Amino acid sequence: MTEIFLIRHAQAEGNLYRIMQGHWNGGVTALGFEQIDALAERFKAVDIDAVYSSDLYRAKVTATAITKHHDLPIITDWYLRETDIGILETKFFADLVHDYPETMGGFANDPEHWHLEGSEPIYEVRERGCACLRKIADANPGRTIAVVSHGVTIRAIMSGITGISLNNKEELPAFGNTSVTKLGYDNGVFTVEYMNDTSHLAGMLPSWPRTKNIRAEYIDPSAEKAWYTHCYAEAWQTAHGTLQGFNSLLYLNSAIGHYRENDRAVMKLFADDTPVGLVDLDTARYAEKGIGWVSLLYLTEEYRGKGYGPQVLGRAIFAYRALGRRVLRLQVAESNANAIRFYRRYGFVTVSEQETSLGMLLTMEKSLKERKNV
Repeated sequence: MTEIFLIRHAQAEGNLYRIMQGHWNGGVTALGFEQIDALAERFKAVDIDAVYSSDLYRAKVTATAITKHHDLPIITDWYLRETDIGILETKFFADLVHDYPETMGGFANDPEHWHLEGSEPIYEVRERGCACLRKIADANPGRTIAVVSHGVTIRAIMSGITGISLNNKEELPAFGNTSVTKLGYDNGVFTVEYMNDTSHLAGMLPSWPRTKNIRAEYIDPSAEKAWYTHCYAEAWQTAHGTLQGFNSLLYLNSAIGHYRENDRAVMKLFADDTPVGLVDLDTARYAEKGIGWVSLLYLTEEYRGKGYGPQVLGRAIFAYRALGRRVLRLQVAESNANAIRFYRRYGFVTVSEQETSLGMLLTMEKSLKERKNV
């Protein structure tokens, strides 16, 4: 009997920021590396004979959880990759659902028949994934192996093995980050011991909080004066505990300048059709130094502290990556403990301090280049 541990990769950027990943080769988050450490402990005392992985970074780095305590090479295979979703890659889920409701509805609710020109049908992922896993199993008779792949690909493989339709979400759920599925293989037949086990992550933050997806619309602040001023005033009040020093016309005119420099610099955020926030990027400031300056990241009070923040941060990150910036930089009031804690959690460090009449302002910075070494 061959034993197979089929493992989904750790939390990646696409999971955190709610974007479609596909073949896009993004990085792994800080939480993802914690999950990898937990996975390594789970397999520390398990005798593993071989390790296979998708050739995408998020899978390969997850496979190092096995090799941390087992001196084995990681054998990569393209056929273990995530589904190729073509033009949808690196697009935010909420934007796609809003702009292409029929396409995204089919992807979510009818994957058995879903197809978009230029993408890979999921039934083809099932065929190549199952063929790959069978090839690996046939090459390792009587051994114990670990195979690291991706959420849609693993779900497609398990559909092929169990005969459960891809459309059956109850019996074939979404597989969590670093989830472990244990299979047996004997005489050409796969058996399932368990699926989607994440017990090694007990006590950790969830990879995918139960929150709505936040979409964005690019706006001209001069046409959205009331909303822009409301958001900035609320952000100022939250940061400083007072509106002393707040100059609505000054900040509105600055935002209008940002829009004129780059018509994608200012974004109005929505949960469904309800306005919930704002992103304002000053793309000209420090551009020559490779810095992406964030003038404002704002969420309405009812959406704070509930897992929505990374989606807002993701808007700034991907906007500035597209512009080739090396770091993201912003300022936070030292008194705004919640904001500082949030930014530190997602990779920001303090690079300078500035004394003002309202207290200390911290300039914080995050690298836009993720770790990509395995």
